[in-house]
Amino acid sequence: MISKRMKKTFLTPLGKENPVFVQILGICSTLAVTNKLENTVVMTLGVLFTTMFSSFTLSLIRKFIPSRIRMIVETMVIATFVIIVDIVLKAYIPDVWKQLGPYVGLIITNCIIMGRAEAFALNNTPGLSLIDGLASGIGYSYVLLIIAFFRELLGTGTLWGVQILGDWWVNWSIMIMPPGAFFMLAIFIWIVKETFMTEKKEASNE
Repeated sequence: MISKRMKKTFLTPLGKENPVFVQILGICSTLAVTNKLENTVVMTLGVLFTTMFSSFTLSLIRKFIPSRIRMIVETMVIATFVIIVDIVLKAYIPDVWKQLGPYVGLIITNCIIMGRAEAFALNNTPGLSLIDGLASGIGYSYVLLIIAFFRELLGTGTLWGVQILGDWWVNWSIMIMPPGAFFMLAIFIWIVKETFMTEKKEASNE
């Protein structure tokens, strides 16, 4: 049976404490991979896998980790799962792996993964840590997927390599350039905070 704590652990990173638009973590990925929807899907799945299982593993061994080498152990555990992601991509979808290049390895330095390990996994049970890692990964993923959707559509007129917009559409070249990523992220954060979080503040004031 799903407890209230498990439900709260899962829902919190999806909304009011989303790691991207609230804590502004992991935004380097918006610059790196969100110009193509396909690449973004692969990257977010890699981060989701790594976040889930690194949090679970660190929670399992948290009582045996000396405080002096805590960060080193966390990095080693995260790196292990990133290497698994890299090997799988290289073996099964080498074309995407080549396009992503060094960005797969940079999952190791993603602030979301280390942040959830520090803030949650080292202080909670493996089950809850797995749920927190899953929810944080989903919260990260849907933000990047929305950004990638609009960047590829507006920048090239395609989605997943398939032409969607006709000849009448003039591609917005800036959308597939680095500034386009931050432009879309800023709009997304503004919409979310002004629409959803403002309503919550007004409701709480009443």
